[in-house]
Amino acid sequence: MTALVSAVIIGIGNAFRRDDGVGRAVAILVRERAAARPLPPGTEVRECDGDPGRLIGLWENTGLAVVVDACFPASARPGRIHRWCPAPGALPRPAAGRHSTHGLGLAETLRLAHCLGRRPGRLVVYAVEGADRSLGTGLTPSVAEALLPVAERVEADVVRHTGAAPRPRAGD
Repeated sequence: MTALVSAVIIGIGNAFRRDDGVGRAVAILVRERAAARPLPPGTEVRECDGDPGRLIGLWENTGLAVVVDACFPASARPGRIHRWCPAPGALPRPAAGRHSTHGLGLAETLRLAHCLGRRPGRLVVYAVEGADRSLGTGLTPSVAEALLPVAERVEADVVRHTGAAPRPRAGD
């Protein structure tokens, strides 16, 4: 597979389900920050509702896909950030307990993409623990506080994996 896009940042979620919208909020923040300090050439920022077909279409033919989504584990600490970077070609086992608000979770979507030969060259996933997925807009305060740290980590991963020069941090 030839990469048509160096990297894609995909924010997953539903902005009308409170903390479930954290992935989209991170994508919007990264896009806003890129106006002042551009991302490496060939990097795109996209948003997705979590539909497996749309997600696979967004990361297909990319060298790197960085995906940001919310998770809602039973013993959640809202705002806690998890990073998962499977080895290229590695397949996750389906989760014993479902923590996704989408029909298929990310692990199942990655397995499907693998079977179809449509997975990204490299995948990095950020999951932010949420507290509220009820109807409504706006993130809870602890999840909103995670936006900037996640955005900075996503940007750093793109720079590191694309071989671009490091971006200056805010205030530099």
